[in-house]
Amino acid sequence: MTHRDNVGPVCSLKFVTLLVALIPELLFPGAGVQLQDNGYDGLLVAINPQVSEDQNLIPNIKEMITEASFYLFNATKRRVFFRNIKILIPATWKSNNYSKVKQELYEKANVIVTDWYGAHGDDPYTLQYRGCGKEGKYIQFTSNFLLNDDLTAGYGPRGRVFVHEWAHLRWGVFDEYNSEKPFYINGQNQIKVTRCSSDITGIFVCEKGPCPQENCIISKLFKEGCMFIYNSTQNATASIMFMQSLSSVVEFCNTRTHNQEAPNLQNQMCSLRSAWDVITDSSDFTHSFPVNGTGPPPPPVFSLIQAGDKVVCLVLDVSSKMAEADRLLRLQQAAEFYLMQIVEIHTFVGIVSFNSKGEIRAQLHQINSDDDRKLLVSHLPTTVSAEAQTSICSGLKKGFEVVEKLNGKAYGSVMILVTSGVDEHIGNCLLTVLSSGSTIHSIALGSSVVENLEELSHHTGGLKFFVPDKSNSNSMIDAFSRITSGTGDIFQQRFQLESTGENVKPHHQLKNTVTVDNSVGNDTTFLVTWQTSGPPKITLVDPNGRKYYTSDFITNPALRTACLYIPGTAEPGLWTYTLNNTHHSLQVLQVTVTSHASKAGMAPVTVEAFVEKDSTQFPHPVMIYANVRKGMYPILNATVTATIEPETADPVVLKLFDNGAGADIIKNDGIYSRYFFSFAVNGRYSLKVHVSHSSSRSGLAHSVPGSHAMYVPGYIANGNIQMNAPRKSVGRSEEEQKWGVSRMSSGGSFSVRGVPADPYPDVFPPCKIIDLEAVKVEEEVTLSWTAPGEDYDQGQANSYEIRMSKSLQNIQDDFNNAILVNTSKLNPQQAGTKEIFTFSPKLFTNGPDRQPDGKRQESHRIYVAIRTIDKNSLRSAVSNIAQVSLFIAPNSAPVLARDHLILTGVLTALSSIGIICLTIVITHRTLNMKKRADKKENGTKLI
Repeated sequence: MTHRDNVGPVCSLKFVTLLVALIPELLFPGAGVQLQDNGYDGLLVAINPQVSEDQNLIPNIKEMITEASFYLFNATKRRVFFRNIKILIPATWKSNNYSKVKQELYEKANVIVTDWYGAHGDDPYTLQYRGCGKEGKYIQFTSNFLLNDDLTAGYGPRGRVFVHEWAHLRWGVFDEYNSEKPFYINGQNQIKVTRCSSDITGIFVCEKGPCPQENCIISKLFKEGCMFIYNSTQNATASIMFMQSLSSVVEFCNTRTHNQEAPNLQNQMCSLRSAWDVITDSSDFTHSFPVNGTGPPPPPVFSLIQAGDKVVCLVLDVSSKMAEADRLLRLQQAAEFYLMQIVEIHTFVGIVSFNSKGEIRAQLHQINSDDDRKLLVSHLPTTVSAEAQTSICSGLKKGFEVVEKLNGKAYGSVMILVTSGVDEHIGNCLLTVLSSGSTIHSIALGSSVVENLEELSHHTGGLKFFVPDKSNSNSMIDAFSRITSGTGDIFQQRFQLESTGENVKPHHQLKNTVTVDNSVGNDTTFLVTWQTSGPPKITLVDPNGRKYYTSDFITNPALRTACLYIPGTAEPGLWTYTLNNTHHSLQVLQVTVTSHASKAGMAPVTVEAFVEKDSTQFPHPVMIYANVRKGMYPILNATVTATIEPETADPVVLKLFDNGAGADIIKNDGIYSRYFFSFAVNGRYSLKVHVSHSSSRSGLAHSVPGSHAMYVPGYIANGNIQMNAPRKSVGRSEEEQKWGVSRMSSGGSFSVRGVPADPYPDVFPPCKIIDLEAVKVEEEVTLSWTAPGEDYDQGQANSYEIRMSKSLQNIQDDFNNAILVNTSKLNPQQAGTKEIFTFSPKLFTNGPDRQPDGKRQESHRIYVAIRTIDKNSLRSAVSNIAQVSLFIAPNSAPVLARDHLILTGVLTALSSIGIICLTIVITHRTLNMKKRADKKENGTKLI
């Protein structure tokens, strides 16, 4: 295609983008939350279908966000507030004249309300996976948190909690408390509480009440049962990311109030920067100014929306391009599987085909039985046309015509668009697509598909897939398997347990196992597909040894598929399948296994694969993620493998990690991550992820790591300790962890541009170290971190550059001039290996700092950072900054900090008063006894 050919679609897309910017009403789901004139538009709150209907839930959500809007407006110095919010009501709730959804989906919500509980019950939670200053995925509240007013005693008002979580989600800041490290020793050898700001006051409380802090210390560790209880009345105004529940707290920690020494996630992730510093660097603040005046912002406007009937239309390309590389056959196999197995019961389904013109093949038909499904399959296209030209807009317009016959509009409908053609006029129908209220999922076949196809999906909040022209690729079935109703009801969804394909030699076999764990098993299906006439010889063995053969499968010779339905609930354990190629030529054999949840109330293991961005420009890498969970709990120690298929080159297999290093931001949060930069060609790349977990390995996390609003155990009010009710803990059934796990999921597609001809020079530096830690061991400092690679997080780097400084600002702003540590004996290990390096910071022990008042003071704190260098002298970004206190004499007791000195002073004063009083009493009693003795002695003499 020439540059001139691209002008039409590109100009159309630019026009649409401009129009959306000028007309807020045209905001589309792909745009996410937008800030316009200081107000946030497009915020979507979605209630999970498993949440029971409660008349108080929606009013409480409205009240929370309204309160949050005013609190946020003041906390950001009159900069931002919430203007327009949509609340997505489950279709399972009674209809109450709610507006119909357009392109809003539960899966795209910014805030979700569920009944899934973490280890600490009702903790509000934000899923952050991209690091400091980057947006998170969603905020989660439990329905109990929103309905139970008793919880506000521990969390604070709900609106304040919402602002705390919004800062996580929108601006990528982190918590300033640390439940695992509630105390630390600062640079002045003082015991301090992990908090921000340090001006927040309180006292130590032991098991039986207030106590001096020294009673909580055992060899510089703290006794179990000791805690620090904060005063309910404070003068400190910061910080929202520490304790939003305090009435005095109305702002984020800034440069003046930020506690850089506290061992919290904000300091670790953001290299000791304050939350306010990170927030003001965001695009929200760089592109807006404070609102003039002194009045409050307008209250938020809420729209209540509810999904109606589920409506899907298949829009299928039948141009002559579909005859290439078995595209039509693979489409038929995948579409049949979708119609027979994936699409949910009671869904209305229609079918349209197109080349240069659109044609309706099946009007909407509701699926209520297997016969309905078979009827729809019979309407799938069986031949391609002789015409090479394609008109995607013609196909979509016919699709809209089909779905509009149900309710007069296409609102809430889904189009599954499959095409392999070139269409220079795709931009002509973008406005029609945007205004239709329909979601477009696009599946591109081969390398000649129009470049802007994915814009249709992007603008409507749909998914994007790419299917390469490789006979052993299962990407087509994977794409259809990934397309669900998007309601968030995982008990109505199918889970893909297996998806594989191989070129099998004559009289050879494809043999493997798949695990069916006991959280799934209902309606389990084994699908086998092949490319030549006649099925392979199939043998399937269940965990009890029962065998199924080819004759037990339902075979469709025309589509070359064989399917076995396991009645009831499949036996949990290992299932073994064997496919024998009985033909005299090479044959592609493929297996797909899917299943439903085994029972309501038991959350199945889910995997969601995705990339950070839909496109990249060489040499920037793509960040690949897989979110593996069981309800709210992360699945740990899983083997997670990504397969990336480019348009023309061989697939790349990449192992993902949840180790808190490289592309992975937080360790053990259930999000497995990796950099991908092995770009072979320009164009589209397909992604799918396979997850396996052995029952012999510890799997389910005991807590939900990441970003939570703090639950305060109690307060000191009027000198009295007032404890809140303990947080509800939710136990986990060990039975649920009995079996291993197998899951497969498509992660859609992404595109790469600017890849030079191979071989190209090394342009990939080592990745940034993000988990650097420093501890003092006697007179030395020990550093630990995870080794990066020669190229990002792969391979083995050449050397490390470690520098240290007594000044945080110096090492932040001028790393090159900080003091260099001798690392001549330190050789980098393989990427992913734990590195440990010990050095003696003697340089700092000889020179005291000169304070501004002229007094000499020993420096008690140093800052350390690392940069990695590869063999071609490419340097990584500077690591997170670690800090360590020096000059703590062995066996010396830490000095009491101000808060504790106050408590100790009070206790000492009380003791002194007691001693004085006791002395007076004893003296008085002694004098009286002496007087009585004198009287007795005098009386005797008189006698």
